[in-house]
Amino acid sequence: MKHAQAQGLDRRRIEQLLAKVKDEPSVAGRIDSLSRSFLNYRYKENPLIGSPDTTEVFTVALDGFDCVTYIETIVALARASTVADFTEWLRKIRYQQGRIEWQRRNHYMTGWIRNNKRQGLIRPIPMPNTLTVSRERRLNVVAGLAPRRTRIRCLPKSALPRLEPHLQSGDLMFFVSTRNNLDVFHAGIIVRNGDKIVMRHASRSQGGVVGQALGDFLKANRMSGVIVMRPQAPITQRIRSATSKMMRRGGA
Repeated sequence: MKHAQAQGLDRRRIEQLLAKVKDEPSVAGRIDSLSRSFLNYRYKENPLIGSPDTTEVFTVALDGFDCVTYIETIVALARASTVADFTEWLRKIRYQQGRIEWQRRNHYMTGWIRNNKRQGLIRPIPMPNTLTVSRERRLNVVAGLAPRRTRIRCLPKSALPRLEPHLQSGDLMFFVSTRNNLDVFHAGIIVRNGDKIVMRHASRSQGGVVGQALGDFLKANRMSGVIVMRPQAPITQRIRSATSKMMRRGGA
């Protein structure tokens, strides 16, 4: 992959992170390990550079995050084997068609989900469609973008106990706003340890990246529902994972 120019790129730190997970065959395991590496990092308000009137700057700083850049960074790292891979995946995750322009940044999370789903980077988790509901929104909170209507399929909060058995480590959870002009108000990464489900997320109220019991977050916040997407490994990682499983079975 061609290496994209990026502001704040810490090559040594990224190489250390990739080395840490190079022998982990599953994308879920990589996301678990990588997301843990940034616990307690500071929350950074508006970490990206660009506006309708100024040039967009491709930024990859690892010193702090908001909830979106935290997820983007972890997913890009989980798909990468080199620094160049990481910056290329991050560019494709953050921008429509990978073009570094403010207008093409995935400002609304429904657009983020749609564009990354089209690229095959994420997919909905398997669960009955009958549990979901439809919400309509007129998005207009981002100054400089024309208002747009969108329809959201999500799981209502009351049905979340039926969702929990389907959750796996590495899943991305998006929380649908109750506001008529906003689609998603927050997002995080699910980590599962048996029946215990934790969400790692960059929290403004807590000042940094935290691990929080999912149930505690749900109790503390109003929402119209949730969307859950599962990151997919690149083909090379899938082959390596399948080979690793075959070897383990063969040696049993």
